[in-house]
Parts: sequence; C-alpha cells; structure tokens
Amino acid sequence: MSSFKNLAHAIWECKYHLVWCPKYRFCILKDAIGKSVEETIKDLCGWRRLEMLEKNVQIDHVHLVVGIPPKYSVSEVVGFLKGKSAIRVFDRHPELKRRYWGRHFWARGYCVSTVGLNEEQIRKYVRWQLKKDKDMDQLSMLN
Repeated sequence: MSSFKNLAHAIWECKYHLVWCPKYRFCILKDAIGKSVEETIKDLCGWRRLEMLEKNVQIDHVHLVVGIPPKYSVSEVVGFLKGKSAIRVFDRHPELKRRYWGRHFWARGYCVSTVGLNEEQIRKYVRWQLKKDKDMDQLSMLN
C-alpha cells in the first residue's frame, strides 16, 4: 500500500504510459528542440502535481509514464501537456512557425495504456477484502 498516494477522500495509484508525436511525424525532436520538450514536460508535470516516472523524447515521438491523480482525466492531462508544450516550443523556437503553420505542433491523437498492479494482485486483494468484510460481519453479530 506504500505506493498509493492520498487525496482528501481517496487513495490512488493511477499510472499511464502515454505516447504522442509531432504533426506529420517529422523527425524534429532532436538537439535544442528535444531538450525544450523534455524540460517543458517536466515543468508541466510539476505544475499539475503529476508524478513523472519515466520520460523518453525520441526524434519523432514522446513516451511518458506518469501517475495521474483521479481528479484529472487522461485526456485532460494529455491535452494540457500537448497544448502548453506546443506554445512553449513555438515561443522558444520561432523558426518552427514556418513548418507548423497555425501553431499546431503535435499530431491530433495519442496512445495510452494503463500501468500498475497486475490482475492477479487485484483479484487477490478483492478476495481478501471480501473475507475481511465477512469476518467483520461475524464480529458485529456477536456484539
């Protein structure tokens, strides 16, 4: 249970593997632009208090493993990261405005998969919790 985080009324462990790429899958995320994207993603995760577990900026796509609190949806977080990072990249690298007109830096879609406890661990926990609840019911009947 130590890997779980706390909110006011919930404990959680929600980890996701996110992948997205620049528009037209151009091999643009190298050198200074790649560093800018890395720094920006790190800053943005800090702003939203997202737990960035792994990040890998390839020349034509970004991989990110991130813990997202349940108060945010995955699509909200991806929209935030892609939108704010595009603004910052265009501010830091004005030469990209010719290639990416309309300030659209990232392609429209993304890929997401969940990461976390495996199915067997979850099933074992549910069985344990059921047994614990039954035991508590037995104790309450005795009182």
